[in-house]
Amino acid sequence: MTSDETRIRLADLGVGAGAFARGRHNAITDVPGVRVGHATVHSDRLHTGVTAIVPMALGAGRRSLPAGLAVGNGYGKLVGATQVEELGALETPVLLTSTLSVFRVADALLGHMLDQPGYEHSTTLNPVVGETNDGFLSDIRSRPLGVAHVKEALDTAAAGPVEEGSVGAGAGTVALGFKGGIGTSSRAVPVGDDTCTVGALVQSNFSGTLSIAGVPMPAEELICAPPAEPIGNSCMIVVATDAPLDARQLTRGARRAIFALRGVGSDFSQGSGDYAIAFSVGTGMPPADADLSPLFHATLDAVEEALVNSILMATTQVHADGNSARAIPLDGVRARLAAAGVV
Repeated sequence: MTSDETRIRLADLGVGAGAFARGRHNAITDVPGVRVGHATVHSDRLHTGVTAIVPMALGAGRRSLPAGLAVGNGYGKLVGATQVEELGALETPVLLTSTLSVFRVADALLGHMLDQPGYEHSTTLNPVVGETNDGFLSDIRSRPLGVAHVKEALDTAAAGPVEEGSVGAGAGTVALGFKGGIGTSSRAVPVGDDTCTVGALVQSNFSGTLSIAGVPMPAEELICAPPAEPIGNSCMIVVATDAPLDARQLTRGARRAIFALRGVGSDFSQGSGDYAIAFSVGTGMPPADADLSPLFHATLDAVEEALVNSILMATTQVHADGNSARAIPLDGVRARLAAAGVV
């Protein structure tokens, strides 16, 4: 079931970008060579899928990219996390999916990578797969995702605009009382003498009270019904940049991505798995730490907007047993932003 409203993004509401301009598509794909694909499953009992974030720089000629990991709360199943933390390196695309399908998806990603040219003799590889729990809207115990869905997400990964909302790994997620999902955003930011891009993609599935541009948007007031409650509160955040940051600097950036959750109203509950992975496709010498503050600021803004977009773009979904997560009513959002003088 979907909302009758045409979904829109935060920028379409007239909310400004902040200190730094949005990228061309306002998406993680504004970072050169980064692509995104989805495999989505919607039926009466399943709302689930896979989302792939694919840095095209990875391959036989460049086996890893510098990466950093931040854990806001470790109640999750992030496959490959310890090696990213230890080595500061990303060896595969980052896949997002449903909690109980994460291990099947990781195995399928591993198989895909081992089949690539140049990997014929590989005896170790670290697939990175994150998850949130879509069990409120999907029969999660059936573990329906596997090789075909991973192949679809990877094969359809593309540059340009990114489909958001109730798609891919966000098909069955719930955020801040509304239907959550996949969201993305980007910023162009000065780093030293260069202008770089930082982009974020999120899979939102967490509790709290939504705030947009500092304006409270309580679900129980906007939808006039009990808010949807996520199972296994979690959020996965992926940050990409073409600034040539090293792993230590990327870890610092990933921490800022976690901080952005509070800006939209996350309550960081006990059972929330909140993770951020940041990677760089840049080459050259890392910038001085003294030049990183604008990039950190831009990361906060991009992640916060991506989180809001994940809700604004999501459509109502209903499970056959009666659970439902409603799309946020856009007229109510407009009215509250206008009343607060934001737009």
